[in-house]
Amino acid sequence: MRLSRYFLPILKENPREADIVSHRLMLRAGMIRQQAAGSFSWLPLGKRVLDKVNAIIREEQNRAGAQEILMPTIQSAELWRESGRYDDYGKEMLRIQDRHERDMLFGPTNEEMVTDIFRSYVKSYKDLPLNLYHIQWKFRDEVRPRFGVMRSREFLMKDAYSFDLDYDGAKAAYNRMFVSYLRTFSRMGLQAIPMRADTGPIGGDLSHEFIILADTGESAVFCERAYLDMAVPGADVNYGDDGEIAGIVKAWTTPYAATDEMHDEKAWEAAPIEGRVSARGIEVGHIFHFGTKYSKPMGAKVTGPDGKEHFVSMGSYGIGPSRLIAAIIEASHDEAGIIWPKAVAPFDAVLINMKAGDPGCDGACARLETGLENAGLDVLHDDTDDRAGAKFATADLIGAPWQVIVGPRGVAAGEVEIKNRKTGARESLPVEAAINRLAQEK
Repeated sequence: MRLSRYFLPILKENPREADIVSHRLMLRAGMIRQQAAGSFSWLPLGKRVLDKVNAIIREEQNRAGAQEILMPTIQSAELWRESGRYDDYGKEMLRIQDRHERDMLFGPTNEEMVTDIFRSYVKSYKDLPLNLYHIQWKFRDEVRPRFGVMRSREFLMKDAYSFDLDYDGAKAAYNRMFVSYLRTFSRMGLQAIPMRADTGPIGGDLSHEFIILADTGESAVFCERAYLDMAVPGADVNYGDDGEIAGIVKAWTTPYAATDEMHDEKAWEAAPIEGRVSARGIEVGHIFHFGTKYSKPMGAKVTGPDGKEHFVSMGSYGIGPSRLIAAIIEASHDEAGIIWPKAVAPFDAVLINMKAGDPGCDGACARLETGLENAGLDVLHDDTDDRAGAKFATADLIGAPWQVIVGPRGVAAGEVEIKNRKTGARESLPVEAAINRLAQEK
């Protein structure tokens, strides 16, 4: 992709309306544009990151046995009246009427709709377990939307919903999603710590928020340092073995970890003092078992092996991809801009032509662009006639893992320079060696 033809509206100054780092950098890097309070357009650079985040989420949901569907954004109020939530939800719900004066709403979540889908087709325990998920835009009319896409009114959400015959089946489904979340966040370069969350009137202990540590986090968190060294399950994890999955969950819930609202000072003091970590955290995912909260009022039941009807036991599992991108930036940036983990970076490398129009530089850049793309890398080729300082500033701001710098002196010596965005380390190599070096890093 040539930068001279790429829509990348860089801002040189920090926007006044941006209070946190991720909001400032997303606006400055031309990832998003605010259209209204809490509502954003995703521009090409931002959309590339969003697509990569969604792809990882999909792969890990599918790996864990969930099946993707797509539900409407506009829902019937009647479904919400069945569950009893229509009048209880509050002003965050955007209520509307169609031309026939039927009550509708812009979905803030999808428990009712997915339960309606389930009850329409599934009648026997033989069709269980079932986990359906979708990635869809939601709307919650926040009183005070702020922090850019971190807390917006319109946001993208991956929500999965599991259906099982009984609590034991629902717990196994919960555990599969727990492990899937560990893998999802790890693949994005994040160290997410599962922390016990409030289960409300349902009770029990099947509710966890996945938190990443960041100085700009929204809430105080407390955890044992052991979490920082725990190994995330590999791609070969066997989701069909309930015992193996339960063992992973037990290992990841044994050390102490809690947000401020769930903090138990007595249990905290029992942890080794040298192993305690008090920090700030950002929630990037939440999983929750709610049993028959929706299946009972909405009549979602199946015939069990005993010949009797049973209301299914359900759970929900959420990740906000749009919010997650802001969290990644909060956890990975410096004064110059974003530092993307390679799995979600919009481009793998920025190719910087220091003297566009120079035959030697142009020729070397053409070879590099072709070679890197043939090796499977996404390359943004800065072929503009901007000053060198401006080119470097843009490359640092948008945060691709690698920069390949081509200048007249290097070309004359038969070399180009590669720079690691995260470490700042530089290395001069011949063109083919540079291509091979970056191909190995993919």
